[in-house]
Amino acid sequence: MLNRIAKRTIYILVTIMLGAVAGAVCWVFFFLMNNGIALVWDTLPNAVCPGQVWWPLAVCLVGGLVVGLFQKRFPGQPREMDEVMAEVKATGRYEYGNMGVGFVGALIPLLFGGSLGPEAGLTGVIAGLCTWVGDRLKFLGKEFRELSSVGIAAVLTATFDAPLFGLAVPVFGSAEGPVEDEPVLAPKPLKMAVYLIAIASAVGTMMGLGYLLGGMGGLPRFSGISMGGFEFALLVPCALAGACVGWLYHAAGALAGRTSRAMGDRPIVKALVAGLFLGCLGMVLPYTMFAGEIQAEELQTTWTTIGAVALIATALLKPFTLQFCLKLGWRGDGAFFPVIFCGVSLGYGIALITGANPVFCLCACTAGALGMMMRQPLMAVLLLFMCFPVKGVFVMLIAAVIGSAIPVPAGWVAKKERKAKGLKAKGSKAKASDTPDMLEG
Repeated sequence: MLNRIAKRTIYILVTIMLGAVAGAVCWVFFFLMNNGIALVWDTLPNAVCPGQVWWPLAVCLVGGLVVGLFQKRFPGQPREMDEVMAEVKATGRYEYGNMGVGFVGALIPLLFGGSLGPEAGLTGVIAGLCTWVGDRLKFLGKEFRELSSVGIAAVLTATFDAPLFGLAVPVFGSAEGPVEDEPVLAPKPLKMAVYLIAIASAVGTMMGLGYLLGGMGGLPRFSGISMGGFEFALLVPCALAGACVGWLYHAAGALAGRTSRAMGDRPIVKALVAGLFLGCLGMVLPYTMFAGEIQAEELQTTWTTIGAVALIATALLKPFTLQFCLKLGWRGDGAFFPVIFCGVSLGYGIALITGANPVFCLCACTAGALGMMMRQPLMAVLLLFMCFPVKGVFVMLIAAVIGSAIPVPAGWVAKKERKAKGLKAKGSKAKASDTPDMLEG
């Protein structure tokens, strides 16, 4: 039998390995996504039909057919990020039988212009991989069966380039904060150290691959914030405008959910309808498509030429393309990147109208939108550190608090809460026979 020190050494080595794998998987995903999007949306139209306004509609309809066929063959795959994290929190594991399916299923909607972020599919793949490794090493102790939460911390950090957010998620058990009525228990110091090791390994691997081969993902960093009396006078209006985007995110989700239920079990028809809606809107407002990280980088240099009306309209309509994609089968991807892009587009629009410092407007609008969406101001700010300067933390925190304070109709979020509580009940049975945790000693 291995002694405690040997087990801890093996555990740390496995953690470093899994963090590196998470970073590598994220890099591969972003590399395939970015190059695939360039092929479908730049190379092909320039070669076949340069300048044709109908290209977005054609591509999104083809994408709808491909997504629909995929959902017909693999219904419900890949799963949404909060479902993955809720299962890991409840049971300490995530089933790994569909890792390859999840990876491909998360990539397909993004290649065809889906207004979705990449985080959900990646979370499921890494959580499944960590569970698989834990099952192979379960003879060493309980903690090897609970590697999935370590993998989630690593993959979220690598995806968002936000270590504090990646570290906070295992503590809360959800990207959107604590499950209702569930206390937040801080992990033991050694467990916290394990999370930090996994995060450092993931970030180091992704940065190394990006340096050697290119292809890094994530949102750009915005700098040059200045805050005068005029900007602070706009703090509350910008936060409320961002909260409006977050409110539309919830409203669009309720509308898209009802539409999906009315259409019944018709995955191909649903995905085609979502593609039709996405393509039609994309012909008029192209930035209502896609996840938003590349588009946010483009806005840094082009926002003054687009016009305030187009920027604000994009911010208000993108939540609908996002939710109709998610609810009608273009699933398995996340909402964080698109909602952040909405805040960026809205902030630039307000900066054009008012003449205020654009990065200040971006901070306030984006934090207000995420605060409303996540209902957890601190988690929103931790996530936004990936793209906004630390100097704007006060602005982001105030705006996120304002956004989270605005009520959302209970029916719009009740389903998610019931699902989380059901998984919690499931996990309480699974953990009844757990052995003592070696890392807590």
